[in-house]
Amino acid sequence: MSGRRIGFWYRMAAVLCKPPLVVLFKRDWHGMEHIPADGGFITAINHNSYLDPLSYAHFQYNTGRVPRFLAKAALFRGGFVGTMLRGTGQIPVYRESTDAANAFRSAVDAINKGECVAFYPEGTLTRDPDMWPMRGKTGAARVALLTKAPVIPVAQWGANEAVPPYAKEKRVRLFPRKTLKVHAGPPVDLSEFYGQEPTAEVLRAATDTIMGAITELLSEVRGQSAPVQRYDRPTRNGTDGPPLPLADEESK
Repeated sequence: MSGRRIGFWYRMAAVLCKPPLVVLFKRDWHGMEHIPADGGFITAINHNSYLDPLSYAHFQYNTGRVPRFLAKAALFRGGFVGTMLRGTGQIPVYRESTDAANAFRSAVDAINKGECVAFYPEGTLTRDPDMWPMRGKTGAARVALLTKAPVIPVAQWGANEAVPPYAKEKRVRLFPRKTLKVHAGPPVDLSEFYGQEPTAEVLRAATDTIMGAITELLSEVRGQSAPVQRYDRPTRNGTDGPPLPLADEESK
């Protein structure tokens, strides 16, 4: 299947969001040829600004393949933002609850229907002092190993210069005009993990492979060498959240 058609709500979002992005920012886009023309796939993206989901969505919208993002469930509860998220088919994530695994199941279902699901494997804005990708959570790897769908790494830079993460002063820095850089790479080779039992060690190794591909792309975008050791911010309970029941899903 070719995947989700763009539809009314995505087109409305484009009408509202694309003009200011085009006017206020310059673009440096590369790698659109790596976005599959049909079939389900995953994109794995670094996260360094509240603006970068719009920057990335603009990039992928222009390929004709719209992404479904995983977003905090609280954003879906009401108002215009909630209406747009529901209308465009984004996937709610209920953190630290028994419903958290439902997001992964929804992601698997979407990919099996030929759609794209976009993951921010870090799970939040990077806390790395120099804005490099952090150690990733294992959700994207879980879904990738179950579906065997292509995983396209994507590196972003520039949105953080306009809307810095965790800035003490909540201000947008539009001038001088910033360049939003979005670079997609070839699919990450995860074939060595196919057929293995999805243990914590296997999921961690697959996740590190995905994060390595993203970081390598970002090094090219920034023209700098990434640190040898990836920043690791421990979670409250030291886990990546509820596991996706791979065996149960495969038996359906």
